[in-house]
Amino acid sequence: MHIEINANKREAQGTGASRRLRRAGRVPGIVYGGGKDAQAVDFDHKELYFALKNEAFHSSVLSINLDGAKESVLLRDFQMHPYKPLVLHVDFQRVDATHKIHLKVPLHFVNADIAPGVKLGGGVVNHILTEVDVSCLPGVLPEFIEVDLGKLEAGQSLHLSDLKLPAGVELTALARGDDHGVVNLLSRGGGAAEAEGEGGEAAA
Repeated sequence: MHIEINANKREAQGTGASRRLRRAGRVPGIVYGGGKDAQAVDFDHKELYFALKNEAFHSSVLSINLDGAKESVLLRDFQMHPYKPLVLHVDFQRVDATHKIHLKVPLHFVNADIAPGVKLGGGVVNHILTEVDVSCLPGVLPEFIEVDLGKLEAGQSLHLSDLKLPAGVELTALARGDDHGVVNLLSRGGGAAEAEGEGGEAAA
């Protein structure tokens, strides 16, 4: 999915300038990295606010249109108002197509309803992780990683090493030798405590 967001360069900086931008419906931000100087920018609040509601916006290489010049970036941080639906600040990092990046990617769990442990045994799926940190070149970054639960029996679990990854994508935890649990299926009876304990140890 190609996602593009528009930005303007900004000269005025500081608390007062940022406050004036927000009153005008703009969001101050910064674009940094990639061997270039950091560039102060601002965005249309409405466009940015709704973009942040898109899961893929957080886990994809984005295109930022900065006064007509486009750059590839990753969303690295953003700040929200404590109780109002307002974006206060946002940070983007430039990416180089020839250098690997690290980013958290969401997990999408599928086929839980047909898992034998659920359909036949009445078990409950317990999600230990909902996202994983991956390392890859920007061009092969997945928006999400699918976790197929279709064959999971009561008391069984899936670990990082069980995940099917796109070519060129690796899990940083596995590279360190940490094969964390991802999901387990708690049985209705006495097996629930045992499976839960296994998940807790894996998550730890």
